[in-house]
Amino acid sequence: MGSLSRRAGVRWIAATLVATSTLAACGSLPDDVLGIGGGGGVGAGADGLGDPYFPRYGNGGYDVGHYDIRVRYDPDSDRLSGNVAISATAVMPLRRFNLDFEGLPVSRAVVAGRPATTRQRGSELQVTPESELTGAFTVELEYAGVPTMIPEAALGRGGFRHTDDGAVVIGQPESASSWFPVNDHPLDKATYRVEITVPEGRTALSNGVPDGSTTADGWTTWRWAERVPMASYLATMVVGDFRVQSGSHRDRPMVTAVAASIPAGGVEDAALARTGEIADFLEERFGPYPMEAYGGVIVADETVKFALENQSRPVYGPDYFRREDDGTWLVAHELAHQWFGNSVSIAGWQHIWLNEGFATYAQWLWDEHNRGAAVQTVFEATYGATDWSVRTGDPGRANIFSNGVYHRGALTVHALRLTVGDEAFFDILKTWTAERRNGNVVTADFVALAERVSGESLRPLFDAWLFGTTQPPVPER
Repeated sequence: MGSLSRRAGVRWIAATLVATSTLAACGSLPDDVLGIGGGGGVGAGADGLGDPYFPRYGNGGYDVGHYDIRVRYDPDSDRLSGNVAISATAVMPLRRFNLDFEGLPVSRAVVAGRPATTRQRGSELQVTPESELTGAFTVELEYAGVPTMIPEAALGRGGFRHTDDGAVVIGQPESASSWFPVNDHPLDKATYRVEITVPEGRTALSNGVPDGSTTADGWTTWRWAERVPMASYLATMVVGDFRVQSGSHRDRPMVTAVAASIPAGGVEDAALARTGEIADFLEERFGPYPMEAYGGVIVADETVKFALENQSRPVYGPDYFRREDDGTWLVAHELAHQWFGNSVSIAGWQHIWLNEGFATYAQWLWDEHNRGAAVQTVFEATYGATDWSVRTGDPGRANIFSNGVYHRGALTVHALRLTVGDEAFFDILKTWTAERRNGNVVTADFVALAERVSGESLRPLFDAWLFGTTQPPVPER
């Protein structure tokens, strides 16, 4: 949480959730969001963080610092067995707490070194320790079963997908809870260590730095470490038959993979091969690359109709590489999220334009560099074709993946650039990614920083471009 302590950080980030459609300062959540009141009783962690769009996402009363996840997956039976060890800190005395988990039976629970009881209620796993928790504590859970897509997933069809040769876990705003118990909201970022054991001959990919693999008795265990704090929806597991390219770029590991069923030497391999080049281009504009590794995965599963910015290793569906271009605009979009969304993360889902508007603008910047498509020309065409009825800064739950967020968000970014000029504009972006690195933000934070860096009054600009419902005038260049 930047300069905040972890305990103070949880209380602060909870308060930021109430910033919605205005640019005013954030308020405070009711006590029951942190589990102090409400139906849970004194000392009971709440079963949600109070996100205005998804109030049951995440859980109150504690802050996770690290997940150690060990899973074994058999594609033939589609059975997953797992052991997760969670290091957390109680921000208030806890008699019980919740984790988000999609119903795989839990066979063992240990909290603070002592046996604990669990109760599954839909997508909520309620954990009751032997004694009240204060300060730092650990949780260990063992579970097994057949994982599935998240029932009635709130947009994005997130979760665990069985494929012809393995599995793909991908989704936004939720997917992590389909394969491990988790505090599933971007507010509670944590570090991760992941071990995935699969039948020998299959590849298992995840986030972060590769930590080797070992094979015994017909099974191979692949190890990964994500040491940069990560929002849970960005955690991924991809299992199957892949062409894997491993190397390094700027002294960081680079791991890319393309499904073996996709013909080699095509646009897919060529697009991923430019990952380092594209990241370098973005680094010049946004500041230092914020992750410890580079990479990307292209899957062959036809049900994956989107791409996602999984931290350090985006996952791409196959459809995007069948178009009449080189596909690198998509790589630029997902890599831009490593800065906007992954490193600098939103505090609530109504602020998603801070992720998608900047990533869409990044693909405009890359297209101008890569194939000469001038940003100003793209802006003018998009401006004329945009539906202004969706309020980008508070689009509503059903519209978080709409063009009103992506395209209108990028229009807002360019309007800022036209208003303050290139020098101040790129200074704003680099200051934002530096000062807010590994933290959580709301729209009001960006407006305040843009005003501070530029020395201009920008609230009317943002109010019109983010919250107005009629087409705003284009700032004079």
